[in-house]
Amino acid sequence: MRAVWHFSFTVSDLDKAVEFYTDALGCVCVHRQEQANAYTRSLVGYPDAQLRVAQIRIGDVPTPSGHHLELVQYVIPRGARGDINICNPGAAHLAFAVEDLNAEYNRLRKLGVRFFSEPNTITAGVNAGGAAVYFHGPDDIVHELVQPPTRLTAPDTVCD
Repeated sequence: MRAVWHFSFTVSDLDKAVEFYTDALGCVCVHRQEQANAYTRSLVGYPDAQLRVAQIRIGDVPTPSGHHLELVQYVIPRGARGDINICNPGAAHLAFAVEDLNAEYNRLRKLGVRFFSEPNTITAGVNAGGAAVYFHGPDDIVHELVQPPTRLTAPDTVCD
């Protein structure tokens, strides 16, 4: 593995999801496309698949693909949201690094974003000294705001 190309969330309404990521979170939509072709149908395993896709850049750091997040709406077949609990295997979340967690928390709350709790100080682990809070995005996708601890570099460790 060389790098992360992008990550993706399936959403029920692409336009509302793009609006959330751009307007509320300050991301940039860099590309939109409709996908109803043989390649896409083979890739996703649905012979009649029709998708709407948006590619979102988070921050100013470029990636090899030009984006970090891909949002996909399945027009055909339509899906249904399963269990949203974050404790379930396969559940995921996206964490955003912020400089001032409390300011971002308060700004997003005023926009109607639903949070799991108030910001929490991280008291254990490699990020001790920082702070974090989980919140819901489109389709109740879980996100996190993280104010990293003050340190010059990331820990230089390798798992055993």
